[in-house]
Amino acid sequence: MAAFEPKNPGYRAAAVAMFDSQPAMHTLGIVIVRLAPGEVELAMLHSPAFAQQNGFVHAGIIAAGLDNACGVAAFTLMPREADILTVEFKTTLLAPARGERFVFKAEVVKPGRTLTFCEARAFAEHEGKPTLIATMTGTLMAMLRGAAAPHEPRASHASRGD
Repeated sequence: MAAFEPKNPGYRAAAVAMFDSQPAMHTLGIVIVRLAPGEVELAMLHSPAFAQQNGFVHAGIIAAGLDNACGVAAFTLMPREADILTVEFKTTLLAPARGERFVFKAEVVKPGRTLTFCEARAFAEHEGKPTLIATMTGTLMAMLRGAAAPHEPRASHASRGD
């Protein structure tokens, strides 16, 4: 992978703060294991609360870990005044998600001023052996803070009585 130069010299603290501000990551018990410009590794321990009907970790939980890994990796290369949103992702499930620990690794493939493209992989660790269980490609968008205030959705013609 190519070495990337972060636009924000404080990228590490900013990425950790952004990650720590997400209640969903706390709920899932996902933590940052490794962080570098354009790269991240996250980990999560198994919990029966995350299981689907066959006892495997639900695909939505795996997708959430992969999506967040892509977001953190992309965020490390964004300017200080940027925030981040996912605009698209594709997940491929390769094997049942069973194990004691799950690892989500992401790296930036192509950084951009507005859009950044990432790839991620999820591994299930069972008895110390990692198995690739899912992949993701994702596109993330830099949003400059203060550039646009949140707004109310526009009323449709039907709701206005037209």
